[in-house]
This record gives sequence, structure tokens and C-alpha cells, in this order.
Amino acid sequence: MTTASSSKMLALLALLLGFAAISIAWGFQLIGGYVPCKLCLEQRVPFYVGLALIVFALLLMARGRLRLAGSLLVLVALVFAYSAGLGAYQAGAEWQFWAGPSDCGGGNLGPASASNMLSALKSMRVISCTEASLRFLGLSFAGWNFVASNGLVILAAASAVLSFKARGRNA
Repeated sequence: MTTASSSKMLALLALLLGFAAISIAWGFQLIGGYVPCKLCLEQRVPFYVGLALIVFALLLMARGRLRLAGSLLVLVALVFAYSAGLGAYQAGAEWQFWAGPSDCGGGNLGPASASNMLSALKSMRVISCTEASLRFLGLSFAGWNFVASNGLVILAAASAVLSFKARGRNA
């Protein structure tokens, strides 16, 4: 396997894992009834940006633009590092290590009619940014965002390094 193809595989793996992570977040919201808080919604934005940038980097790799793709993947790593920071901040607030945001509560429930509002409220779980609505293996949603985002930082950075190395060999 060449350095360029290894870089592509790592970028593709980052895309798939990032898509899985954001899909799980949406699944807990739409299927599980967990209403994301303001900070939870903010943690999703780096996934939207980062995944789009990975797609663009993969397109550049397919065209042989390895240096530009590598630079874009460095930006992807920075975007997911920001996401990891948001996850760490919220997880720390949930564990009462520091204060969370004072203006944080349940996210927007969206438009609702008066007839179904009561039933919607029964199925929704609205929580504060400083309360973990669910813990799995000891980690909250924010904690898992920290883990996933750091994994994506590593994959994007490794893909960038390999892309730069492949570019150096082809030049």
C-alpha cells in the first residue's frame, strides 16, 4: 500500500467514524427523545464542518492534489480539536469540576401544536448543560464527544502527514 493510498484510507476512516458519531447523536435525539442543550448543539457544528472538509480533501486526493489535501486535513484536525475542547468543557461541568454556562438549558424543541405539545413533553428529556442525561461506560454524551473528536484529530493528522510525505515522493 502506498503512502498516498494510506492517507486516503485514514481520511475515509475519519469520514466514516465522524459520520457514525454525528448519526448516533441525532439518533439519541430523534429516536431516544433526548433534547440536546445549547452546548450539545454547539458540539455538533465541528462535525458538520469537519466532515465536509474531509470530503473535499478526499476529492483533492483523487485529483492528485496531495499537498492541498494535507493542508485541509490539518484544518480538519484543528476543527476536531476544538470539538474535543467543547466536549471536555461540558464533561467537566457535568462532573462539577468547574461551572458550566449559565444560559444553557434544553435546546429548541421546534414548532409544536398545542394538541401534541403534552405528548411531546412526555417523551422528551430536557436537561441542563451541567447534567449528564445518560452515561455509558462512565462517560456522558460530552465525554464520548471528547473521545470521538480526539480519535478524529489523530486520524486527520496522520492522514495529513502521509499526504505530505506522498507529495514529497511524487515531486
